[in-house]
Amino acid sequence: RVACSSMPTNGINKALKLQFGLINYENRYLTAEAFGFKVNASGISLKKKQIWTLEQDEQDGQVVFLRSHLGRYLASDKAGKIICGAEKPDPECRFLIVPQSDGRWALQSEPYQRYFGGSADYLSCFAQAIGEQELWAVHLALHPQASLLSVARKRYAHLSASDGEISVDSNIPWGVDSLVTLVYLDGKYSLKTCDSRFLSNDGKLVKENSNTTSFTLELKSGKLAFKDCDGKYLAPVGPTGTLRSGRCSKPGKDELFDLEESHPQVVFQAANKRFVSVKQGVSISANQDVETDMETFQMEIDKESKKPMFRTNGGSYWTLVTHGEIQSTATEVEVNTMFDIEWRGHRVALKASNGKYVCTKKNGQLSAVSDTVGDDELLLMKLINRPMLILHGENGYVCHHKNSNTLDANRSVYDIFSLLFDNGAYHIKSVNGKFWYVSSSGLVCSDGEKAEDFFLEFPEHGRVAIKGSNGKYLRGDQGGTLMCDGASVDASSLWEY
Repeated sequence: RVACSSMPTNGINKALKLQFGLINYENRYLTAEAFGFKVNASGISLKKKQIWTLEQDEQDGQVVFLRSHLGRYLASDKAGKIICGAEKPDPECRFLIVPQSDGRWALQSEPYQRYFGGSADYLSCFAQAIGEQELWAVHLALHPQASLLSVARKRYAHLSASDGEISVDSNIPWGVDSLVTLVYLDGKYSLKTCDSRFLSNDGKLVKENSNTTSFTLELKSGKLAFKDCDGKYLAPVGPTGTLRSGRCSKPGKDELFDLEESHPQVVFQAANKRFVSVKQGVSISANQDVETDMETFQMEIDKESKKPMFRTNGGSYWTLVTHGEIQSTATEVEVNTMFDIEWRGHRVALKASNGKYVCTKKNGQLSAVSDTVGDDELLLMKLINRPMLILHGENGYVCHHKNSNTLDANRSVYDIFSLLFDNGAYHIKSVNGKFWYVSSSGLVCSDGEKAEDFFLEFPEHGRVAIKGSNGKYLRGDQGGTLMCDGASVDASSLWEY
């Protein structure tokens, strides 16, 4: 058995675990209750109890196991009775996915050949044929922004604005163009580029979401396939790997993709107003006037120590070498590739593993030689690969409140906000073109005429904390309203982004 989060054969980042909600014919989610290991189909939205993780059998790729948020496995006995209490998958936990033409799934018990379905508290796995009650729509539960990797080509998708297409010919998912946003609507998915256009099945990029930009998701041995409205599948075509529907009405290797987590990528500007770069060789130096891939670094936060590492577009890491110099010579993660980062409002300071602060020398070279922080130890850090901001907190997504200027932080649907950089701070723009600001009572409002500064901090892997100009952190309160009154970074003020 393996979870579907195994490293892809060539990907540089981890493939995302396939987690999803299952929606029945009454538009209700399959829910694992906390007590008695009972399951029902009564959930009205995709929250923690409605999230299932797909695992596959190591010997037989066709067989899947469905694991609940409690870490227990869904099972059916011979009489079709459903329970979700097994801590390890036993033979009764073995299911087969039978995909339908409309993208929905039927789930068949492998040992007993019966189909799983029903409504509310009346779920069973006893149907001999697939009817409407045995069909489940799949709603991916992962954060909708990711990198898309072609399994066959071992290349990443990226927006090629000059050709007006998504090309699948990138060795690494570098820069904002490699960010793909999966937009979910009525059981179908659309692929949105970083410039807010949608991929049509003919390979063109269009402004509006329609039938031709809507795809159903299929899963095949842990990989994803996208089926269009004509029953054909997206595949990379031609020399640049133009992403469009091919001829196949069955997904083969060419039609399979991995979604990989998209790490934050940043650009640094030193006190000398130059960009930090690896253009001149192995030494990390602030000596460039333009931002290219060589001035863009991937910030990977170590899960244990929570310290950031910085990867170059060549795949190596910043590391501390003799005499405090910082070079891009490390190929493996170790103590000298980890830095402490201090969030100092509009600027950051980095401390290397020798306990010294990183300083920009007169020639631009970065060296960890300082005991205190002055101008030469301060860096302007800009996040470049989240022009579209989607925030997911401990209780759900951030979304405009229906009838007021406040924001909800507990929704199963999300709004896409614009993130605009301004001298070390960020402005957050609502769907209506107005700006976020914090009221005197600490409420986050979404109808500001002028922009207000917010500050991004990255305290742990995959999470951002957002500080307002009042020095407090964004968090969702008990009633689900977005506030800017958090005194410190904790579970309520950390966001997937």
